[in-house]
Amino acid sequence: MNDPRPGPGGEILESKTVAESSPDPAVPVPARPPVATAPGAPKAAFGHKASRNVRERLVETALFLAAFSSVAITAAIVGVLVVESAVFFREVPFSSFLTDTQWTPLFSDAHFGILPLVSATLVVAGIACAAAIPVGTLIAVWLSEYAPSWARESLKPALEMLSAVPTVVYGYFALLFVTPLLQAVVPGLPGFNMLSGGLVIGLMIIPYVSSVSEDAMKAVPMHLREASYALGATRLQTSFRVVLPAAFSGVASAFILGFSRAVGETMVVAIAAGMQPNLTFDPRQPAETITAYIVQVSLGDLPHGSVGYQTIFAAGLTLMCMTLVFNIAGHFLRRRFREVY
Repeated sequence: MNDPRPGPGGEILESKTVAESSPDPAVPVPARPPVATAPGAPKAAFGHKASRNVRERLVETALFLAAFSSVAITAAIVGVLVVESAVFFREVPFSSFLTDTQWTPLFSDAHFGILPLVSATLVVAGIACAAAIPVGTLIAVWLSEYAPSWARESLKPALEMLSAVPTVVYGYFALLFVTPLLQAVVPGLPGFNMLSGGLVIGLMIIPYVSSVSEDAMKAVPMHLREASYALGATRLQTSFRVVLPAAFSGVASAFILGFSRAVGETMVVAIAAGMQPNLTFDPRQPAETITAYIVQVSLGDLPHGSVGYQTIFAAGLTLMCMTLVFNIAGHFLRRRFREVY
């Protein structure tokens, strides 16, 4: 029923009953008081939104500059190597640089064949990978599939501490400890040789291979392991026939990272392998890698702009191209064997 009530001006207003005004007659709807709005509230909300947008733009700009700086630095390094190497190749034919078997740029009878340096670099990197890849992979399998959590949490940081040891220490370790041990096993082994340097570099890159490989194996879904166990496979069979193939793309990345690290190592080969540019693939012989030659010339008294000085840029460009080729090969290898779950 309508209940007539007098209004403020004396007029009669009709008010509806609760049953008529409520959607549900059984539930009364209380009257809502008017919401008080401060006069400056819209301006304050607008200012807060504007300041938030400014902060987001600043963070986005900082992240972009961080990403762009890495690309810019890489481009600058490549540009310097290319420009300085062009000065060298004006004096030395490119064909002679690639095909000559002697590297004596500091002698009066100068030869500029890069093959002795390339062969020594590949031999040392090959020895290092032959030592580090099997050991690092086995360590990764044990940490991922066999080790208890307390052992993994304590041993993995201790293993990664090997990468914190200065390379000069590794160099003298190879010269004064590893080489005498090898001389007791290999008769006639000279004091400077590529074998000891390669083995110690392999010891250096074990943390890279094992850490990255273990992370890749831990990323394999657990249901693959459970399915293998359900079919009656042992833990060893599951590790090497299920987990390792499933994580092969990440394990291959670890191998490429280790090889790139071995190719670019400087002080170990400069101390233990000698500085004699010989075209040989015998690891028992002394030789000079590309990085060792760059150190030798950089510490010398050659004038800037001379052909002998410009050889370090040509050697550096060759080393960068070698690393680039192996990284591209690793990229295609990862894409070929990548598993998506």
